[in-house]
Amino acid sequence: MKITRALAITMIGLSIISCNNRVTNKPLTNEIDSVSYAIGLDMATKIKINFKDINSDLFVQGYLNGVDSTSLLLNTKQATDVLNTFFQKLRVKKMQEQREAAIKKAEKEFGHLKKEGEAFLAKNKSVKGVKTTASGLQYMVIKEGKGKKPSPTSTVKVHYHGTSIDGKVFDSSVERKQPYELRANQFVKGFTEGLLLMNQGSKYKFFIPQELAYGATPRPGGVIKPFMALVFEVELLEVK
Repeated sequence: MKITRALAITMIGLSIISCNNRVTNKPLTNEIDSVSYAIGLDMATKIKINFKDINSDLFVQGYLNGVDSTSLLLNTKQATDVLNTFFQKLRVKKMQEQREAAIKKAEKEFGHLKKEGEAFLAKNKSVKGVKTTASGLQYMVIKEGKGKKPSPTSTVKVHYHGTSIDGKVFDSSVERKQPYELRANQFVKGFTEGLLLMNQGSKYKFFIPQELAYGATPRPGGVIKPFMALVFEVELLEVK
């Protein structure tokens, strides 16, 4: 059971406070008194933040039962499972809140890129040779190969040239003159979907909506900004 030391101290402190069931105003006469009081203040803050809905009566009952090892409502394994489940839910909730906050911030700062991408794709789908899949991926066949198709778990060797919708290059194995190898399902969704349409030896151009690319959360500090639609020219060199 992974509970932080600070959290453990907080819970023990709460039990002591609850068991005393009274508050006394004692002077701070030495360093230990001051440290003891400071720990109490610190624990109270943590309790308010992390355990707003705690049942104090059952908390004290659990503490006392644990001390005398009698009348346990949960055995050790059950208690461990309960706590692990609870703290996992807290972590998931916190991560979700952080993600929602990040998306909200990105919408405010980069919402115009989403609109620009949508407008580009709406116009691009009527361009001769452009096909649109059910997911919204658009692609154009530049050259059709005759080799085998990759599966999602195939390792593929590709050359790619990636740009924004206005033609600014953000990454290019072609310019580096070094093909790139990766499992097909490890690219962004739109890139993977496009790869699975190709035969070895093919060369396609992908027009990827932001939701099939990096969405609201691309790599921090990178060239690709939130909600950017992406364009890739891809040549499938080898399927392994």
